Amino acid sequence: MWEKIRQPLAFKLFISYLIVILAEILVQVIVVESVIPGAFQRHMAEMQGMMGRMGGSGRMELFNSFRSGVNEALALSAIAALLAAFIASIFISRKLVAPVHAMTQASLRISEGHFEQRVIIPDRDSKHADELTQLALAFNRMTEQLQHTEQIRLQLLGDVSHELRTPLTVIKGSLEALVDGVLPATPETFQKIEQEADRLQRLVNDLQELSRVEAGAYKLELHPIQPESLIRMAYQRFERQFQEKNIALTSSVSPNLPSIQGDSERLLQVLTNLLSNAWQYTPSGGSVHVGASYESNEVVISVQDSGIGIPLENIPQLFTRFYRVDPSRSRQAGGGSGIGLTIARHLVEAHGGRIWAESKGAGEGSTFSFTLPVPGKNRSS
Repeated sequence: MWEKIRQPLAFKLFISYLIVILAEILVQVIVVESVIPGAFQRHMAEMQGMMGRMGGSGRMELFNSFRSGVNEALALSAIAALLAAFIASIFISRKLVAPVHAMTQASLRISEGHFEQRVIIPDRDSKHADELTQLALAFNRMTEQLQHTEQIRLQLLGDVSHELRTPLTVIKGSLEALVDGVLPATPETFQKIEQEADRLQRLVNDLQELSRVEAGAYKLELHPIQPESLIRMAYQRFERQFQEKNIALTSSVSPNLPSIQGDSERLLQVLTNLLSNAWQYTPSGGSVHVGASYESNEVVISVQDSGIGIPLENIPQLFTRFYRVDPSRSRQAGGGSGIGLTIARHLVEAHGGRIWAESKGAGEGSTFSFTLPVPGKNRSS
């Protein structure tokens, strides 16, 4: 009970004022008690001289003398009490202002780019912390988030510059070779340059899409969707492409699947990305299966392939931007920018679902699945 009472800062301020008042009263009492005996002795001496004339004027003189002694004691006690209150106020103020001053200095350091700065908190027990301690804890959490964001920004800049450098180097090298006459001006040469330019355009478009998705700068057009219609649209879009590569594309949908609430274009974008990856990493003669089922009050849509698989240690990083299991192979094969799965994750999470990947290892194929909640269904039921 006492721990709950002493948490608020207002209570601490009240206690500090009470301490100052009590200190002042205590000093006044001490000073008055120390001054009164001397004043009393003076009154007794004057009384002995007035014993012969105890008329009205004598009594008044005695009273005035005693009153001046008491006033003297009060004056001295007031000065001492004010001094004690001033010292106590300085001590208490420093205790209260010190955390605010520390946060001010830390914020100045952070504004200069030193994101490793933290506020030292003696008592880290946030359960029984007062408002200033809670503010310091929140400040440190904010600083950690800023440091993490800065690290992501620097990594993103490095990744983008690395991704842009490769096609630009190819284009520049090809143009220089054409100018020098090293490369012949054949349709194949210009087709190679065009492919790298297309790759640059795809990367820029993916980066723009990623920035919009991560910032939440888009609006989902939610409406009821039948999962089988979503699967059918994706199947029809990729059917010919899979046939040309001699990959068996099949689909299946569990009967009586409930409808979901979502943006059909965005969800189709997620499926398109997963099927594109399956097409790219599944060799000729392989198979890809896309299906939908109902599990735990959610619709689960999965894309399973018999492709090159994913090493187990690489699975946790698959949805990180610019991450590739095999960067050199991906580039040689004309792969994507490494952003598609990151965009897919954000789109699925915007619908209230989750996305993950499974694989038994290299050469064992892989399965990418994502869930979509069913309206009106409680996940915990």
